[in-house]
Amino acid sequence: MIHSMTAFARTEEPSAEGTLCWEIRSVNHRYLEPHLRLPDAFRELEGPVRESLRKSLGRGKVECTLRFQDSGSGRPLQIDESRAREVIETLRQLTVLVDNPAPVNTLELLAWPGVTVAGGADPQVLNQTALKLFERTLAELRQGREREGEQLARLLGERLDAMGDEVTALRARVPQMLDAQRQKILDRCAEWAIELDPQRLEQELVLLAQKSDVAEELDRLETHIAEVRRVLKAGGAVGRRLDFLMQELNREANTLGSKAFDPRSTQAAVNLKVLIEQMREQVQNIE
Repeated sequence: MIHSMTAFARTEEPSAEGTLCWEIRSVNHRYLEPHLRLPDAFRELEGPVRESLRKSLGRGKVECTLRFQDSGSGRPLQIDESRAREVIETLRQLTVLVDNPAPVNTLELLAWPGVTVAGGADPQVLNQTALKLFERTLAELRQGREREGEQLARLLGERLDAMGDEVTALRARVPQMLDAQRQKILDRCAEWAIELDPQRLEQELVLLAQKSDVAEELDRLETHIAEVRRVLKAGGAVGRRLDFLMQELNREANTLGSKAFDPRSTQAAVNLKVLIEQMREQVQNIE
């Protein structure tokens, strides 16, 4: 199964202490690039959250936002004395570097992040609850990426079928197009009342056939199409592999177009390039 890199998940969990809410947004990116927005009281979750993302996701720009709505419940505020001492000591060190330092404002000290905490709630318990909720949210995100991955695989399969039909039809038409080219030359010579040396005519037609030989390009297109199907069936983190195969398909379609000598072969090359470009856009969203 393949996975898209685009998804969104949101979970919320109320409790006596307050309401926790996680939002995770994921979009396509060359590598895994997490961005975390956590309240100060939950900063110690950054390491576990990043590790969980690394284990669960292969690629994508992932934005994780945690919100906490404190219920209050009339709980008195408490002072984190250790945090307050750190702030005061830092301010004391700064006074040495500043001329005429202003006295420490107690209200500003209380407003410093982490100095005051609501009493009654155990920070460790709250962090564990938030981490479990994150795992649930991440699981929902993965399910969303899987669902979109299934749709991408279906669309890619349809375009691979269309490409296979184009290649098969063009391969069958090549002899007809060469015959038509031969007849075109004969008709033009007859119109101009030019008498051709049959041997010279055959030589020119052989050169034309060699120059217009697209069998190798058609073979490579079929090989790449089969490889894309195999990669899709294998699943996993295959985005980079598929992107490489799209480049190879596009290369063969370009060569096919450069060798076109008949409107039908020109149109087939154009159709193939349109299908490949559509596939490349879809592949860019695959993990």
